[in-house]
Amino acid sequence: MVLLERLVTILGVYGARPAGPRIPEGTVVRSVAVHDPSEETTEPGDVLLAVGERDPVRAVGLAHDAGASAVMVRTGAGEPDGPALGAAREHGVVLLWVAPEVSWSQVAGIVFGMVLEGSETESGRGPSDMPTLADSIAARVGGPLTIEDPRSRVLAYSALQGSADRARLDTILGRRVPEGLRDHLSSAGVHARLAASDEPVYVPPAEEHGMGARTAVAVRIGREFLGSLWLSCSGPLSAEHARSLVEGARTVALHLLRTRVSADLERQVESDLVGRLLEGGTDPTEAAVRLGLTAAPHRVVALQAHTPEERHAATLVAFERATTGFGWSRPGRSTVFGSTVYTVLPCGADSTAAREWLAETVRGLPAHVEVHAGIGGPADPARLSESRREADESLALQSVRPEREVVAYDESWDEVLLHRLRTSSASGRRPADGPVADLARHDGAHGTRFVPTLRAWLRAQGDPVEAARMLEVHPNTVRNRMRRMSGVAALDLDDPDRRLALAIALEVHLPGA
Repeated sequence: MVLLERLVTILGVYGARPAGPRIPEGTVVRSVAVHDPSEETTEPGDVLLAVGERDPVRAVGLAHDAGASAVMVRTGAGEPDGPALGAAREHGVVLLWVAPEVSWSQVAGIVFGMVLEGSETESGRGPSDMPTLADSIAARVGGPLTIEDPRSRVLAYSALQGSADRARLDTILGRRVPEGLRDHLSSAGVHARLAASDEPVYVPPAEEHGMGARTAVAVRIGREFLGSLWLSCSGPLSAEHARSLVEGARTVALHLLRTRVSADLERQVESDLVGRLLEGGTDPTEAAVRLGLTAAPHRVVALQAHTPEERHAATLVAFERATTGFGWSRPGRSTVFGSTVYTVLPCGADSTAAREWLAETVRGLPAHVEVHAGIGGPADPARLSESRREADESLALQSVRPEREVVAYDESWDEVLLHRLRTSSASGRRPADGPVADLARHDGAHGTRFVPTLRAWLRAQGDPVEAARMLEVHPNTVRNRMRRMSGVAALDLDDPDRRLALAIALEVHLPGA
């Protein structure tokens, strides 16, 4: 089952263009029909693949007879003309024109894959290399192993059998834990303990169900329970094997999460388009249309998520959170570069919408995840690469000052500029000479307060009363210090360029002095 709008969006990447009436919102596609030219009638279906039919008008008629909401036609010529579009509007059928360079086998693979194989378990689609992972964990812990989803369905099992009991064989053959055994484990509180804890759970033998001893451990990312590992054993595990089982559960969790994220075609397409848009490597108008972005200003939000123990999992969880829901139901469009999730949000001069989206996204992450974020300035689709660079700089500023609120570039440009100067200056040596260095050396040698006094005087724009208030001293103290420091360093405070250079030197080289 898939929404027709979503199916059309994905097919657009592979060269299919919609024509005819507007796609009705919420139209669900549950079945696919393939036109057989040798048959007089067409089997019913929500989407008709008009294989072998080159006349788009007749293809629309076939779709109407089949009760289809959409028909795909590959004419090998130009796009459908007026009569075809008129027929599509008359019958309320979305006409999808397939480019001649796209084969029917490619189209059919995508459509059948999304409509008939698009359902996922709560832990994601079963990855093809999961059995290898099960074998690897079983070898480390020394016993037969099954990987199960939250509903006790088998995702994979190890080739290592050992003394396989009847319950294990029944579970593997039936691809899920037998109902009686499942009820026994639930009544014994095993499932509840797995849902609440990351520690291994020892399960004594249950001879009446043909089950020997087991040790189970939850597979979890943050608060989300993705499934469990079940190890056949002769008794409670040693500390070393228990540690290996827990580490194996973390590996499986990350693998399931990667699979879930990468297997979703909508996420893949969206991520690719947003990535190219942020890098400036594609036609912004075309990409914006395909992503559903308007010409109104948008902001790029850069988000990094970290956890002490899981190096990459937090980034994947954040990306999944940012892309939860169908594209038409979400305000933003997202991608991942390295360890950063970038989201393009419709947001003009006021950054409130971006801050609210960030707060909602962070609320959905596990409590132990540390999040840093930055918000770029507003930009139209053609300039989103600039907003991305601004978001990166804002993120860097918040990363070094995590106690402050999220930085929006256009609202904190002064802080971003100073941070840029500090970062640039870190690549070279600090000036060994100059007024600021001279004053700092004098303060260190004689216990004077010349550097903070000069900073306050510059910030007060030469007003000794205001500078004194900042320093919590008498104005005459400020005047006296300014007079004395002129004998230590060549300040030349009447020169506006010199004053600007002094202020920059103080902020870059002695920000906390």
